[in-house]
Amino acid sequence: MTTEQIVKALGLKVYTTGDMTTREVTGGYVSDLLSDVMGHAKEGEVWITLQSHANVVAIASLKELAAILLVKGVEPDKAVREKAEEEGIPLLGTVEDTFIITGRLFQLMSKK
Repeated sequence: MTTEQIVKALGLKVYTTGDMTTREVTGGYVSDLLSDVMGHAKEGEVWITLQSHANVVAIASLKELAAILLVKGVEPDKAVREKAEEEGIPLLGTVEDTFIITGRLFQLMSKK
């Protein structure tokens, strides 16, 4: 399943431009603790978090994550959006809380 398919299926907001049709999503990882994500997230996962600062983009790039999904209506500032663009990391958003969007992503990924 691609990032673009997930965006469409879950009705997510997209904060970055770029091709999401070829970025394969292998699963999801939920955490707001940066060291936890560094230690345990796997390449190709969507990182679900409410953190919206530049360090999140750096870690997502380092771990080669498929995308960052911001919850609860959190919106990244211009500098974070620009950093995500530079790193080629799709930056997505939803107004839903973490529990709900994680469940929806899990159901969607289970159907593939």
